[in-house]
Amino acid sequence: MSKKLLVLNASPRSGGNCDVLCDEFISGAVDGGNKSEIINLRDKNINYCLGCLVCQSSGGVCAHNDDMSEVLDKMISSDVIVLATPVYFYSMCAQLKTLMDRTFAKYTQVKNKKFCLMSTAADNNDSAFDGTIQGFRNFLYCLSGSEEAGIILAGGVYEIGEIKNHKALEQAYKAGKNI
Repeated sequence: MSKKLLVLNASPRSGGNCDVLCDEFISGAVDGGNKSEIINLRDKNINYCLGCLVCQSSGGVCAHNDDMSEVLDKMISSDVIVLATPVYFYSMCAQLKTLMDRTFAKYTQVKNKKFCLMSTAADNNDSAFDGTIQGFRNFLYCLSGSEEAGIILAGGVYEIGEIKNHKALEQAYKAGKNI
């Protein structure tokens, strides 16, 4: 049965290693007969959560009038959500954390989803991903019925193109195809 996949690429760098990883995942997803969409967060205007709680008294309508409402609706309607981020200072980049914080407006509706994490890092040590993985799992812990469906890590990639021939590309393709 075809699934609806949403890839949320938090990398601020266009054409970077996260982009290549996302493209490979989507290629596998399409070959597997799934419907997929990618949203590059760098192309969206998503403001920081203010903690004002307006969304909780307004039926999920945020005080910000930005692109997050559109992204959040797509998250709610997807079967599988892929979060992609480079590692910055041994954690996820700010764009992904901002997206996570802003799901608060309707987080109870982001339920019963499969989630994948894909991450790149300049550091080649697997421990470089620990903070990012923990943040990903903390996010899933807050979402009812969420399921961790895979984690793909590409260490030792910094400059654009260094991910070429990295084992993570094959892992991303297979994950997309077999989701």
